[in-house]
Amino acid sequence: MKDFANLFTTLDQTTKTTAKVNAMAAYFRTATDADKLWCIALFSGRRPKRVITTTLLREWAAEQAGLPLWLFEESYPIVGDLAETISLFLPPAVGHVDRPLSGWIAELQRLSALDEAQRKAGILHAWSVLPQTERFLFTKLLTGGFRIGVSQKLMTRALARATDQDEAVLTHKLMGKWTPDTTTWNALIESNDPTADLSRPYPFYLAYGLEDLDKLGPVSDWFIDRKWDGIRGQLIIRDGQHHLWSRGEDLMTDRFPELAQLIDVLPNGTVIDGEILAFKNEKPMSFNALQKRIGRKTVPKSVLKDAPAILMAYDLLEYDGQDIRDKPLETRRSVLETLLNSTPKSAPLRLSAQVTGDTWDDIANIRATSRDHHAEGLMLKRRDSPYLSGRKKGDWWKWKIDPLTIDAVMIYAQAGSGRRANLFTDFTFAVKNGTDLVPFTKAYSGLTDAEFRQITAWVKKNTQQRFGPVRQVPAEHVFEIAFEGIQPSPRHKSGIALRFPRMLRWRHDKPVDDINTLDDLKQMLATYG
Repeated sequence: MKDFANLFTTLDQTTKTTAKVNAMAAYFRTATDADKLWCIALFSGRRPKRVITTTLLREWAAEQAGLPLWLFEESYPIVGDLAETISLFLPPAVGHVDRPLSGWIAELQRLSALDEAQRKAGILHAWSVLPQTERFLFTKLLTGGFRIGVSQKLMTRALARATDQDEAVLTHKLMGKWTPDTTTWNALIESNDPTADLSRPYPFYLAYGLEDLDKLGPVSDWFIDRKWDGIRGQLIIRDGQHHLWSRGEDLMTDRFPELAQLIDVLPNGTVIDGEILAFKNEKPMSFNALQKRIGRKTVPKSVLKDAPAILMAYDLLEYDGQDIRDKPLETRRSVLETLLNSTPKSAPLRLSAQVTGDTWDDIANIRATSRDHHAEGLMLKRRDSPYLSGRKKGDWWKWKIDPLTIDAVMIYAQAGSGRRANLFTDFTFAVKNGTDLVPFTKAYSGLTDAEFRQITAWVKKNTQQRFGPVRQVPAEHVFEIAFEGIQPSPRHKSGIALRFPRMLRWRHDKPVDDINTLDDLKQMLATYG
């Protein structure tokens, strides 16, 4: 644990990419196989499950420190992180237990099977023998909330340097539904067996937002299709089985059972990149329809009937068992079209049609109709581009439509977390409904740090009531709220929920009397919901 804590400290104290890569590469060269495997897992989001509730952790930390719980609760919002608050709040360690990272995670797994009293004894003992940084990391793992400011791409780059392997090969190896409990360092990293995991997807190719249309050159150089508003997915047909992966490496096979029939219509050794859409009467449905199926482990027949799903195919990554990602996009699309032309119309699979125009103005006019097609905009892909991994600039761009906006007034404020724990950054907004104000959304992003500091000073001086960490403030400040979608919601007082709300700008120029109304939101719901 000491070596992992040293690595964490190095990564936390530098912003230089080279220094981070060097530190991780050094760790991967010297740590034990079990510790390296867990380090990769943690840095790629594969965290152990939470062992205990945060409420009990706060109570036990106050008890161990011999201080009142109210003092801990007052300190927590100032520090902004529970594990850090606990590591600072507790008395210095008494002695030290020299146990590796994998050993402490094994201890967490052991504790998870015990009753509450035994868990408490084990956690208090760990706190008493771990130095501050190691105690902080142990507590992070306890809560199941371990995160670190290093991208998986950087971690993979360091791993490639330490193992003398190609970075793209390692990126592929790290995909899939593995954990340190289901594999070994040798099987995951050192083995080159291509059949080790038939369900393993390829890394997704991601596009940047379009920066400058004028630099793209002629329209004829680009393949253009719609950016569909669904869930990016990768369908794998291998060895008579099918697997469906999301871009976030979430295995979604069981959530979309209608795609199982594709085993019978697609040949083995086929991998398709596309968008999972709710699709009915040969038209995409809104994302709201698809959202009913997200997060479900089993899908009832009523939902399958109301929101049947298809895969809208963008690209072909593997054909006849061969990786064809290095082929030009035009070649891959040609094979994909031939493949899909031979599938029955009843199959839940469609080809994302090409958008054509003679000029960029023609394309812009088509983009403007995106919401009519339940799309988010357009995808621009250079015709000769290979299928790369990760986010790259140059060959693939997403040209999204402008967000929907509404002007609203802030009525509640709450402090943020982490580095923003001392600032009020989380706000609740309301629109008018006659003479009343109706809360309809929360937002916490979109302002600059200077604006957050300015609004924080105002909130502190103008708090009307406190409800735990939430402060009620006068309805004086108007903000333009941007969002990607709108849907009905019986859980909200307004009857409406927004998709991806954020603050577009602080409207110093607009009086509260001129904000939008609940009727305006309902009209948007009728038009875009």
